[in-house]
Amino acid sequence: MKVLIQRVDKTVELPKYQHEHDAAIDLRSAEDKILQPMERAVIKTGIAIAIPLHHVGLIWDRSGLAAKHGLHCLAGVVDPTYRGEIGVVLVNLGKESFTIEKNMRIAQMLIQPVANHFALGEVESLDATERNEQGFGSSGYH
Repeated sequence: MKVLIQRVDKTVELPKYQHEHDAAIDLRSAEDKILQPMERAVIKTGIAIAIPLHHVGLIWDRSGLAAKHGLHCLAGVVDPTYRGEIGVVLVNLGKESFTIEKNMRIAQMLIQPVANHFALGEVESLDATERNEQGFGSSGYH
């Protein structure tokens, strides 16, 4: 399946898989930006992508930027009907400012199939399960 990509900014490198069996393509910055600690910004990528129908683009952190510098992606769903420039919402959770340079790989996008839409129905209560409402660490840490 071919995914079509439009360069909104002709100076930005196109996304690609860095290695043959990678799951995600790397997205690059179309701008220079200094992110201060705890600052959040939408970073332009200079590209628009035609995600195929029945698929979704999921924007994720790059592991090295997250582990070494505290950069984290927020709001990472790209629907198949969206045709605008892809923006990456980044927050700097690190203690130092971080300089984003144009064409730096800042995030990765996974393009994967999604189930068809389901019929949604409201009920007064849900069926009980073994887990019920237990969440946020209820299964333990070890």
